[in-house]
Amino acid sequence: MRMLLCVLLRPASPGDEHDVAQVHVRSWQIAYRGLLPDEYLDATDPADRAARYTFADSGPDRPYTTVAVEEDRICGFATIGPCRDTDKSESASGELYAIYVHPDCWNIGMGRALIHEARRQLTDRGFTEAVLWLLVGNARAERFYQTDGWQPDGERRLEEVHGITVDEVRYVRSLG
Repeated sequence: MRMLLCVLLRPASPGDEHDVAQVHVRSWQIAYRGLLPDEYLDATDPADRAARYTFADSGPDRPYTTVAVEEDRICGFATIGPCRDTDKSESASGELYAIYVHPDCWNIGMGRALIHEARRQLTDRGFTEAVLWLLVGNARAERFYQTDGWQPDGERRLEEVHGITVDEVRYVRSLG
């Protein structure tokens, strides 16, 4: 098993789009195998994903992405922002939109470092609660989030994500 050497957490910046997309796509291809259609996962293109990122605009109402860099390579990222759920308070609830680590870097502490930083960023923005949406059946992610203090709140939705319909359950966590 590989050990985490030295990870640098920093804000994503213009020019990081391709590397973040590579992490995003590869982690989906491994983590969601058996949960999403193989044809969809195999056809997922990092270039398409990279075109959707906007790392230049980091206003308080915009998504904010932190990248994890190890030996000059982006190995993971977390994106946070205001909660998009209409049943949650805009001023009190933030959201963890995404957190992904390249499969080569699983189980070495990179995800824990990213989620800790994401919670810190949400707290610094004045949020007292955080939410995230988890793909139903993703047992690995369930364990990860529950270990970090997240709990399902009973809300469930069908959501279109990058052109495919997914079944998701909402998790919440106090930031206090």
